[in-house]
Amino acid sequence: MRKSLIDRVNACADYIIETNNTIRQTAKEFKISKSTVHKDIQERLKEINLEKYEKVKEIFDSHIKIRHLRGGQSTKEKYLIQKLES
Repeated sequence: MRKSLIDRVNACADYIIETNNTIRQTAKEFKISKSTVHKDIQERLKEINLEKYEKVKEIFDSHIKIRHLRGGQSTKEKYLIQKLES
């Protein structure tokens, strides 16, 4: 693997561990696609650093457990804003 690729994978993993952010937020921060972040974390990071991979996997598993709550909250806020604007 190229050094620049390894550096990006490690940078994304470190960012996720430090901020507890989602794949979407990480992709936006690094200006890469969500698919790239996903592939970096799920496949490449596992080969590069298994310990970091496990930490990131725990974070993503917790995101999956609460995503229905986040979606509901986003919808609630959307309609509240629409109500206030009208």
